[in-house]
Amino acid sequence: MTKKEQTFEAALERLEQIVSQLETGDVPLEEAMTLYEEGVRLSALCQTKLSAAEKKMDEILELDGTLREKGGSA
Repeated sequence: MTKKEQTFEAALERLEQIVSQLETGDVPLEEAMTLYEEGVRLSALCQTKLSAAEKKMDEILELDGTLREKGGSA
């Protein structure tokens, strides 16, 4: 099954919905377990996307610093 990859924002929004549902305490056990499992997957996805964004920013800042050292403009 090929599923279009979720954006960080969509994953975070869904994760917030899951947390809200679980915090109510009104969710049957089986459903709570399913929601929790989905939440763990979404949390990992968000962490992966944040790490990738951080790495990209580090690369951009490093490039910017290199350009400035060489007298280029950024």
